[in-house]
Amino acid sequence: MEDNNQNEIMSMTIIANSGECRAKVFDALRLVRDTGDYDGAKKLLDEAEQFSLEAHKVQMDLLVKQANGEQVQVDVLLVHAQDHLMTTMVAQELVTEMIEFYKPKENK
Repeated sequence: MEDNNQNEIMSMTIIANSGECRAKVFDALRLVRDTGDYDGAKKLLDEAEQFSLEAHKVQMDLLVKQANGEQVQVDVLLVHAQDHLMTTMVAQELVTEMIEFYKPKENK
């Protein structure tokens, strides 16, 4: 039972950090779109990256656990967590590129 609880906590940690990351990424995009504040957007993207790193750390802990021969229960919650992380990673990359599109040519 303790292992299941730990896996749930890890899954929820991935979901929560991915969600915070994605929110900050889209806040950065809206900030650039609405105000042209590239410095503020950079700060938000940096904050988003910290949440992304935390989610990746938990994911890596699960992978290491599996690699060490421990059974990692793959359930709907873990699949959902992985989905959150992967879509967030795509959003990070895409939004970073979109922000570059907004920059005036002389600032690139």
